Amino acid sequence: MKLKKLFILLLIFIGGASLIGCEDSNLIQIGILQYLEHNALSEARRGFIDGLAEADFVDGKNIKIKVYNPETDAPTMALQAKKLVRSSDLILAIATPAASAVVNEAKERGKNIPILFTAVTDPVDAKLIESNEHPGGNVTGTNDMNPIPEQISLVKELVPNATKLGIIYTGSEPNSEVQAGIAKIEAEKIGLQVTVKTIESINDLQQVANQLAAAVDVLYIPTDNAIAGAMGIINEIVRQKKIPAIVGEPNNVDAGGSITYGVDYYNLGKETALMAIKILRDKVSPKDIPSTGLSEYSLVINKKQLDLIGVAVPQELLDKADKIIE
Repeated sequence: MKLKKLFILLLIFIGGASLIGCEDSNLIQIGILQYLEHNALSEARRGFIDGLAEADFVDGKNIKIKVYNPETDAPTMALQAKKLVRSSDLILAIATPAASAVVNEAKERGKNIPILFTAVTDPVDAKLIESNEHPGGNVTGTNDMNPIPEQISLVKELVPNATKLGIIYTGSEPNSEVQAGIAKIEAEKIGLQVTVKTIESINDLQQVANQLAAAVDVLYIPTDNAIAGAMGIINEIVRQKKIPAIVGEPNNVDAGGSITYGVDYYNLGKETALMAIKILRDKVSPKDIPSTGLSEYSLVINKKQLDLIGVAVPQELLDKADKIIE
């Protein structure tokens, strides 16, 4: 009798598990591959999920969201991309390496599922799409290209007598390389002597940034996924060397940079969600959705830090700032 009861309970359990599986299988499967955990990329993910929810695509209700985060580890990222390509109805890839992993995996497997990207600086250069206006294939998304000329103009606004600009980024990040190249051109246009240094990994940051900061008047750091996770080091160097660091995005000002005109990554994620809604609700193909970025940027100033290093912020900048850290 006990065995019979046990058998019945087991059948109920298996039946319940099957129902749960069926219930999940009836939901739209949304996969998210986020290159690593840091504020900007996490804000983009949050904006995407919130944007979907505002259009009544809610996790657990009519969609099922699965998030993977390889923390920059390439073999792990490749495995996670494979899992998402195999099991998703739509994928969001956050940052260039994650987008490349997903797109390459889908091509290799002959899968034509819709793929969106966000927080990618130059999707054409990264060979994710054919062009911004006509992406082609099954891929589109949003770029996080910054207003680099405006960022570089901050050098002379903060330090009028500056003659030397130091640029530092991670050599393995194509997104950072693109921005560094543009920044160098823009800096030379206004008469600055530019020194560019790269790091291989975050282990190099302290030494390379220290050496660079000792030789220049201002630092410039583009959006860089590796350095974003180690802004405390930059904050320490800025305070020691008493030079400002212009950074690529607002979260990096909060974490230790000095100032930026930059992208609001939460809004960028929401912009990407609008693309997902077109695909899911209106059945629009990704190839027919132009890849875009944001047209409005935030001016964020770490006045507390700039006061500590003796850099006076012009009132004109303070008056138009979207956020001032004091």
